[in-house]
Amino acid sequence: MTTTASVLPPQALLHKVETVLGSAVCSASLTWEEATIVVDAAHYLDACQRLRDHPDLCFDQLIDLCGVDYSTYGGATLDAEGAEGAEEEGSPEESGLDSGACHGARYCVVLHLLSVARNHRLRVKVFAPDDTFPRIPTVCAVWSCANWFEREAYDLYGIVFDGHDDLRRILTDYGFVGHPLRKDFPLEGHVEMRYDEQQGRVVYEPVSIAPREVVPRVIRRDDRGGFLS
Repeated sequence: MTTTASVLPPQALLHKVETVLGSAVCSASLTWEEATIVVDAAHYLDACQRLRDHPDLCFDQLIDLCGVDYSTYGGATLDAEGAEGAEEEGSPEESGLDSGACHGARYCVVLHLLSVARNHRLRVKVFAPDDTFPRIPTVCAVWSCANWFEREAYDLYGIVFDGHDDLRRILTDYGFVGHPLRKDFPLEGHVEMRYDEQQGRVVYEPVSIAPREVVPRVIRRDDRGGFLS
């Protein structure tokens, strides 16, 4: 006869995680029944190992790892006329989600963990202490599948993962300059490429399009229950 481990409710899971990790946890929150913790960068690697190995947690699966640039998070938005200061539905204040500003750092690495044995999930966030040169320890030794996830975060955000044995770009070209998901990276990019028949190869040239302010299309309901656009 086999027995199945009981599933911890999200609040009980948060309490257990805080007990196991102790002072490594900077903050913990429960939003939309999803457990999230922020860990200190200095204890990040050790915390990940404990999350995987502790018998009451058993987070043996890293589902996803990504980077976040919080530099403009929670700032002014544009309304339908292009004016700043409009209230955005789902803003940090409404949702209860914490902003990067409250942690005093711009770049964040977010992990989504799954315990197959205990059927619970956890979101782990760690903020890079240095905004100029963001660095976080690699967790490839804890979850081997982090390899390509960390390469993607490095490629798109410029977050360096110390100890990664093959930290190369994975989505952009080898000669690409910059990190395209940073908030200060221009939407139109820096260069464009085309095939040059005389040279018989693809060449890079400065972009030929000019930046402009684009206001998203707004769809509103009318009084008759339909939609106006």
